[in-house]
Amino acid sequence: MLDSILGSLRVVALATKTDFRSVTSREVALFEGPMGWGEFCPFLEYSYSESVPWLTSAIEAAFVPAPPGFRQEIAVNATLPALDNAQDIQGLLDSYPGCTVIKVKVGGDPVKDMERLGIIRSLRPDAKIRIDVNGLWSVDEAASFLNTVGDIEYAEQPCATVEELRELKKRTHVKIVGDEVIRKAKDPFALDLSEAVDIVMLKVAPLGGITRAIEIAQHHNLPVVVSSALESAVGISYGLKLASALPILEFACGLGTGSLLAVDVAQLPIINGMIAVSDVRPDNSVLNKLAVSNERLNWWKNRLRMTWNAGAESFVQERGWSA
Repeated sequence: MLDSILGSLRVVALATKTDFRSVTSREVALFEGPMGWGEFCPFLEYSYSESVPWLTSAIEAAFVPAPPGFRQEIAVNATLPALDNAQDIQGLLDSYPGCTVIKVKVGGDPVKDMERLGIIRSLRPDAKIRIDVNGLWSVDEAASFLNTVGDIEYAEQPCATVEELRELKKRTHVKIVGDEVIRKAKDPFALDLSEAVDIVMLKVAPLGGITRAIEIAQHHNLPVVVSSALESAVGISYGLKLASALPILEFACGLGTGSLLAVDVAQLPIINGMIAVSDVRPDNSVLNKLAVSNERLNWWKNRLRMTWNAGAESFVQERGWSA
């Protein structure tokens, strides 16, 4: 299987429209299998062991049939980085046609965060707003912000640890979504999320694929929302298949992040706030145009080999997947 993956591997660099959590260019590795294309794109700073679920997700996408879906279109939210200029905010929101839910990055300067939310509310007064903190707040900072922010749908990972989230739940009525606390856990099945998290965030690549993400959701038995990890259209399409495979999906999903990219390997348009579930094949001419240097290609090949040896191979064997 590894030789097959390396034989079809293509690596591209996708520029972003804005600085998104210090990312201005997203390198992604793509490969083809009998079921279609998979995407391996752990962030550059991730270790080989941290990258294992990202590779197993890509392998599942390329080599394993996707489960049947319950829906053919997925409602998505707009995702807004830490922008502070009203014109920039308006321009980016316009790239999410029909989206009625807006996820906003916060966690820096609380005054600027509140001002950003005020601008968004003035531009989209009827939109639901959810915030994403990436675990940056202390319990006191989170409680202070959440109890003065006004009406929001939920707060995603306001504090870093389960213990902090559990303490925060005692001090606010805002719903709490667990993201990093789950996807970065050594064993997400061993977590006790009771009285700490109201909603589980499912990201298909960091959690190791559709099958494992659904197993995690079933284990914790909480409402779920599906989001992306700033993938290309190939990776987003697999997130859409995860969202489609969930029997209950109550929230708009963070799978519209292709709008944050200046270029992409294929098209997944947002139409009336929805994206259709589909198989995505990258455009070969775009793959050629956006290809990284041979040096970077070899870097990714080595990273993939090392990640395979760090645990992806054994996971594939346990699941009984074959080329």
